[in-house]
Amino acid sequence: MQPKADISPEAPKGAIQRVLIVDDSRLQLRIMRSMLARWGYDVTEADSGAKALEICRADMPDLVLSDWMMPEMDGLELCRKFRGLNADRYGYFILLTSKSEKGEIAQGLDAGADDFLTKPVNAHELRARINAGERLVSMERELHEKNREVSEALSELQTIHEAIDSDLRQARTIQQSLVPERVCEVATSRISLLLQPCGHVGGDLVGMFRPGYDRLGLYSIDVSGHGITSAMVTARVAGYLSSTFPDQNIALEKRFERFYAMREPARTAWLLNQRLSADPGVEEYLTMAYVAADLRTGKMRMVQAGHSPPIVLRANGQIEFIGNGGLPIGLVDEVSYDQHEFRLETGDLMLLYSDGFTEAVMKGGKMLGEDGLADMLRASTRHASGPDVLQDMFWRLTQGMEDSSSLGDDVSAALLEFDVIEAASSIEF
Repeated sequence: MQPKADISPEAPKGAIQRVLIVDDSRLQLRIMRSMLARWGYDVTEADSGAKALEICRADMPDLVLSDWMMPEMDGLELCRKFRGLNADRYGYFILLTSKSEKGEIAQGLDAGADDFLTKPVNAHELRARINAGERLVSMERELHEKNREVSEALSELQTIHEAIDSDLRQARTIQQSLVPERVCEVATSRISLLLQPCGHVGGDLVGMFRPGYDRLGLYSIDVSGHGITSAMVTARVAGYLSSTFPDQNIALEKRFERFYAMREPARTAWLLNQRLSADPGVEEYLTMAYVAADLRTGKMRMVQAGHSPPIVLRANGQIEFIGNGGLPIGLVDEVSYDQHEFRLETGDLMLLYSDGFTEAVMKGGKMLGEDGLADMLRASTRHASGPDVLQDMFWRLTQGMEDSSSLGDDVSAALLEFDVIEAASSIEF
């Protein structure tokens, strides 16, 4: 008889509760059942491997105790097929055998067995092996539950991500609508705009407004940071420089209740700074290059508020950089801005741009820089005009970048081709 000392009769409360015994010997089944039932386990019997698989398919047990040597399907084959079942939880498998050779034990492990017991089975050793299996199954169940929770969390995050992605795509559409005209002709000049956010939305903004037949307001803005917050600031600033509602445009003032005249650019920058500084909801600042253009005379009045200096490409190929810096808008409450005046002649080009161009890291590890951008502008204008110039520049930029797969910053530009519509055929570079 097997000793009964310290074998608890209480029903098990751990991971192993249901046990399947597989043996072609009715005597062995009776002995094992008696032992396991006395310990409180829910015991099921099978006298062949085939019957055992049917039971497992219907209701996976926590533990399988299987004899190795059986007719038709031995314990080794049963173990392989048991492991091949598409079960949602792990079952512990112990092979009962008289085999003790290392090679045979290796076979059992390869088949998926977790442990071995030598027949005749000792009650204390069996209980100890079941306790060891209990720990393993418990950890596996816990891991399975954690994986399920992680999968559910990932699924929920995926749903949230898809919703955010959908919102961002809509936000991109809205932001692109802030620049409704990408090319237009004013008097005898042509204006082209480029806006390429590095993500769904960005902090760059380019735009124009026309208070009269030969008057033009042209601006390039770069809000600090990236993403949604910066994009919201650009939307607000676009309203302050609206081309649709001149009464809301701070760069314009109504004269004699009849028409809108352009304010001095330095005054416009000051007013915009007052608006942003007074708004407690806006912590970002922005840089801006804004030009009030008289397209009849070619006179340009410009304010540069911390923005990249505009480039003027003369008809003879000479390059000029306009401006000397200045403080960004919205950075400090009280600030004044310098104003620059210069003149464009027939065939001259003026480019306003963000630092997404000049600070792009090119192959070789160096940034493009202002001189590199000037060379790019000159090269692109040799065989293109209008918006094709900006598209060609953007193509040259991405092709020359060290990492052409993604932009590191928003890229934007505004190009003014002065008095070129009638004189285009005579322009040579």
